[in-house]
Amino acid sequence: MTDKQLSSAAQAVLTAVTQRQYCLDPCDVPEATGRIKYEAAAALRAAMNQVVPPEEERLFNEERPWDGELCAVVEIRQQLLAIAAELEGHA
Repeated sequence: MTDKQLSSAAQAVLTAVTQRQYCLDPCDVPEATGRIKYEAAAALRAAMNQVVPPEEERLFNEERPWDGELCAVVEIRQQLLAIAAELEGHA
C-alpha cells in the first residue's frame, strides 16, 4: 500500500496509522484497506478544526492583522490540511 507519490510527512502519518492499527508496515497492508488514508485524513482535519476552526482561519485571512503567533498556528493548520488532502488523493 505504500504510495511512492506521498510526501515524507504524509507517508509518516500513513505509516504510523498502519503500524498502530495493523502492526504492519504500510507496504504489507492489503490495498483493500486503502480506506486508512481517508481515516487518517479525517483525523487530521478534526484535530485542525479544534485548533483553528475554519471560520477563525477565514476571519484571520480576511480581517485580522497578522499576529505572529496566530499566523504560525494558521500556517500549521494549512500544512496539516495539505497532508490530509494528499492522503485523500487531492494533492
